[in-house]
Amino acid sequence: MYRVLFCLVVFLCFSIEMVGNDGNRIAAEERDSIQRPNIVFLFSDDHAVNAISAYGGPLKDVAPTPNIDRIARQGAVFLNSFCANSICGPSRATILSGKHSHANGFMRNGNKFDPSQWTFAKQLQASGYATAVIGKWHLSSNPVGFDYWEVLPGQGNYYNPVFLQMDGSKKKVDGYVTDITTEKAIEWLDGRDKTKPFMLMCQHKAPHRTFSPALRHLGSFDDVTIPEPDTLFDDYQNRSRTLAGNEMEIDRHFDWAYDAKVRKDERGDVKLPAPDRYGTPEYNRMSASQRKEWDEYYGPLNKEFLSEYAAGKIQGKELVRWKYRRYMRNYLSTVKAVDENVGRVLDYLEQNNLADNTVVIYSSDQGFYLGEHGWYDKRWMFEESFRMPFVIRWPGKIPAGTQAEELIQNIDYAPTFLEMAGLTPPKSLHGKSLVPLFSGESDWRKSLYYAYYELGEHAVPQHFGVRTDRHKLIYFPISSEWNLFDLESDPNEMKSLHADPGYDSKLKEMKFELERLRTKFKAPPYPLPKK
Repeated sequence: MYRVLFCLVVFLCFSIEMVGNDGNRIAAEERDSIQRPNIVFLFSDDHAVNAISAYGGPLKDVAPTPNIDRIARQGAVFLNSFCANSICGPSRATILSGKHSHANGFMRNGNKFDPSQWTFAKQLQASGYATAVIGKWHLSSNPVGFDYWEVLPGQGNYYNPVFLQMDGSKKKVDGYVTDITTEKAIEWLDGRDKTKPFMLMCQHKAPHRTFSPALRHLGSFDDVTIPEPDTLFDDYQNRSRTLAGNEMEIDRHFDWAYDAKVRKDERGDVKLPAPDRYGTPEYNRMSASQRKEWDEYYGPLNKEFLSEYAAGKIQGKELVRWKYRRYMRNYLSTVKAVDENVGRVLDYLEQNNLADNTVVIYSSDQGFYLGEHGWYDKRWMFEESFRMPFVIRWPGKIPAGTQAEELIQNIDYAPTFLEMAGLTPPKSLHGKSLVPLFSGESDWRKSLYYAYYELGEHAVPQHFGVRTDRHKLIYFPISSEWNLFDLESDPNEMKSLHADPGYDSKLKEMKFELERLRTKFKAPPYPLPKK
């Protein structure tokens, strides 16, 4: 008798729990999907915040990004978002692992990500999420923790790209990589197991070098004036002597064919200054019809430039300015395609009644120099590459139009995704969940740790640093130099204050904080100075 009553009570409780607000019974899996948000992580490569209009930078009126802005407008834009190591593979490893580079083992490009270690994708998958990563991966080992993956080999290509398949095969797809990556992501969303919540990482190659636009966007920025950064002609004085030895200047290191799109076969007898190292790999991948469209655009422009250069009309600083404009027009055109495809994903979510229960994030693996300090590329701990975009929409959880000023870092993504899903992250993670910030958390970190481990690529030495809301300290072991910047009085970081007596106490304070963080994260010893 008592057993019968007990079973009846259990059955009634279970039945009540399984009834939705509309009185209809729903499957346990469907209920779980409603309660646990989906996560769409839209990710690009080398996207500077100055090229996202939601951040209000100098290009906001020249090159708006309405779809990325749409996420920010309906949710939050984090104004002080930073990377832990400003280089492609290490940043991705940091995001997956929630740990700094030395702890996840992927310290520089060319390392291999250890797939046996913990990642947020593995824990989400084990908890019942359908998981997928599509697009750029760049971690050498195959993705683990994903029900489905289809990724670009290495850096991947812009035109007619090849995708690695889960069975080990390769598949070439005709078209433009940003469009194709999005199409594949939407196809997976359509065919996924709809009884589960999902986590999708849609990861674009663009706007990474070689800054090759979709053919439909050729000329998109020809009729606008692109503002020139104040530091385009930086002389690298008053800071570490290692800066002057860099090899990432638009002036001295921007390749003619690879970067500026002026091929050798177009030049005739005109001799352009070095460098010209890498050829035209993207042009070589094009079909005949694609090349025809490319040549119809670039051909006349290059002919005009070569004529003016040969006549001595474009020399010195004017030549740098010409290369800067060509660079920016191509870079911003690749961003334009990324933004369009962000819009395609947002539209899909809305059209399929998924928007209300889906967290959407747009980010990039680091920032990028858009002529600041005369540079392209990233690496240095200066703001333009250290800072990375992070905009997020979570209906019902994040008020629309939020502008957050807390110091966040890509080590924070993994614990954030887990808390969103109602999961507990391992205590070994270096990052902190951002979820408390969405409800007004005030007890937040006051500083960030940075470490760059590459071995001289672009002649950028290993360096390490700490940033607070106002100050930044960088240590260059190779030259035993310290640089200290006051970001309020010197936002362009043009003069180090490490030797200024007025900053003695601040220097000591920042050195102490750097060592505190290094101890906390169990960082390895600094490399030995060069003798």
